Amino acid sequence: MSEINIAVIGAGVIGKRHMQEIANSDRCRLAAIADPSPEADHEAATLGVALYKDYRKLLDTERLDAVIVCTPNSTHVDVGMACIDRGIPVLIEKPISDDLATALALAEAARAARVPVLVGHHRRHNPMVRAAKKVISEGRIGKLVVANIMCLVYKPDVYFAVPWRRRTGGGPILINMIHEIDLIRHLCGEIASVQAVSSSGTRGHEVEDSAACTLELENGTVANISLSDVAATPWSWDTAAGEDRELFDYRPVPTHFFAGTNGALSLPDRTLWSYDGEKGRHRPIHDERIPIEEENVYANQLRHFIDVVSGVAEPLIDAHDAAQTLAATLAVMEAARTGRKVHVSADNRFRTGEAIA
Repeated sequence: MSEINIAVIGAGVIGKRHMQEIANSDRCRLAAIADPSPEADHEAATLGVALYKDYRKLLDTERLDAVIVCTPNSTHVDVGMACIDRGIPVLIEKPISDDLATALALAEAARAARVPVLVGHHRRHNPMVRAAKKVISEGRIGKLVVANIMCLVYKPDVYFAVPWRRRTGGGPILINMIHEIDLIRHLCGEIASVQAVSSSGTRGHEVEDSAACTLELENGTVANISLSDVAATPWSWDTAAGEDRELFDYRPVPTHFFAGTNGALSLPDRTLWSYDGEKGRHRPIHDERIPIEEENVYANQLRHFIDVVSGVAEPLIDAHDAAQTLAATLAVMEAARTGRKVHVSADNRFRTGEAIA
């Protein structure tokens, strides 16, 4: 396929990042933007592309090979369905939806129409994640038993000037923790049950500002996630992984810890820990750094999307896969709301179980 025409629907922070990557690619071009906000006028004028206030008019007017959806969470399914109805391959930013039933409906619509849908869990395109998956799957740390993850950031007040970020569906569980849950699924295995607590006690918004959860995986691994967007720390993937150093300060500290029966791995610093010979806390434990070449993760994702659109690759994470990540994330919200363990099934559904003692 020759250079493909891509439209971006939603010109916010992540939309701008996608536009930047499109501009830097020789395999695609930005055909148009759809966004109703006044700020989008300047963005479109700067890039020299057409701006539509209504995404439906864009879809019906422009000759498009693909669309990237970067709108508020609650609109992802409507926009995605509009693309599927027109036979246009689409990359939808995470979460695929803020509601499991609509996420599954979109996934089934995409399958029935044979329209490719890729969901923007971009960490799967990171070389350090590929390396970590290889280390864990090859058993270099033995049987994985525990994972501990910190996602602790401080979002400035201006971030919440956008009303939907203060309302249900716009909190850090669906915005940030969903990345951690997808990473756990990708690296460690499927999630069987969830226990969680959350709090909105610092900012007092409708949505949570802090949460913690414990996930039991089907293979017996236990994973813990600590989350907050009111915590002044360097301990988050965005800060430590250096995927977007223009947007986030870069401090290469470990934030993700995977412990097995023969060793351990921390990310994003890629430190592998193991014993020489006999294992035991009385023995010296040694560390080594897993070598990788740094890559532009968003450029990797765009290249993969172009390959999907061109028919030479299957989505690394499609709508059904993303719906499973959403199901586990919504289970965290349900567990925090009810104070009960929530069981997550293989068919992307969950049920509330016993109360947490």
